[in-house]
Amino acid sequence: MIHTLRTAACLILLGCLTGCTLNKSNTTSGDDGLNIIFLIGDGMGVPQVSTAYYFGEGEPNFTRFRHIGFHQSWDLTHKVTDSAAGATAFSIGQKTYKRAIGVGIDSVPHETIMELLQKDGYKTGLVSLTTITHATPAAFYAHVTDRDLHDDIAAQLIEADVDFIAGGGRKYMDKRADGQDLYSAFRQKGYQVDTSALSAPDNTKRNAYFLAEESLPSKIEGREEFLPEATDMALKYLSTQDEPFFLMVEGSYIDWAGHAENAQMLIEEVKDFNKVLGIAMDFVEAHPNTLLVVTADHETGEVSLGKKYQPVATFGFRNEIPGELSVNFNSDQHSAELIPVFAMGPGAEAFQGIYQNKDIYHKIREVYSRQTGRTK
Repeated sequence: MIHTLRTAACLILLGCLTGCTLNKSNTTSGDDGLNIIFLIGDGMGVPQVSTAYYFGEGEPNFTRFRHIGFHQSWDLTHKVTDSAAGATAFSIGQKTYKRAIGVGIDSVPHETIMELLQKDGYKTGLVSLTTITHATPAAFYAHVTDRDLHDDIAAQLIEADVDFIAGGGRKYMDKRADGQDLYSAFRQKGYQVDTSALSAPDNTKRNAYFLAEESLPSKIEGREEFLPEATDMALKYLSTQDEPFFLMVEGSYIDWAGHAENAQMLIEEVKDFNKVLGIAMDFVEAHPNTLLVVTADHETGEVSLGKKYQPVATFGFRNEIPGELSVNFNSDQHSAELIPVFAMGPGAEAFQGIYQNKDIYHKIREVYSRQTGRTK
């Protein structure tokens, strides 16, 4: 009798241990998937981030990050890169030539991180303030030899099967040299298409919003809450789907402020991007299986923050204004500065250190493989 009881107890204990082991295996195998949010503040270097601390409202969301690194942005033909080569390095894991979209140095197309994840069942989203065919968003779904081939890029968007699209670019959909009406093509593929407003998405369909002929206006030109609202809408839509998702959001006008050497525009665009950060970080906190990566393709404007002076009549003398700062532009072009990388969520520690821009792709894949147990 005692022997029988001992045997039964051992079997129960073995069953518990086996069950616990199986449950642990299921939990760590990534059955729930790994959501990936990739935010790109185009043109955003350390000085641009710093404006959030001196000109922003309240404590910037950047403060919430605990894992921070830097990447080197140069490409294979220029020490000072552009958005096309910079975003392509993120998307394919290789440095390439300036102006390239989704192709290597030999102009051969390479699978992007978004395309790779789609093969594994991921839902995908792209949000930008520019035309959706612009260099940064295009680098995640298109493969062309030059960033200005907008008609070709738009045609490739039809075949890219992105689930949520929001940005500008109407002129490349229906005012094309080849006469095609891409709106009809989108609808034939089952998209809900809106060209006037961020209407409620149809959760049973893919959704595409083309809300400007080319790019949306800047904040100082009257743009309201498009970027935070589109980001929030994309996250809510994508998280209602059964599969994990990849979402790229571009804060485009930080770059354009540098090209325009417009301090107020820069300050307002960083404030807007900071709102997007808050939405994304709140989502990560509510959905712990989400990796958030925030960076820029390059810095624009060779910006510095420094003393602000009162104009004085006396030659050779300047009176500093102690409580104020000046945003200084040293050019209207891109620079070769190291670019900050912020990460939050599973595997965020992998993004610490100093590395090449192309390594961000490989770090995302490393975290993806570790979290899901897949080796793609």
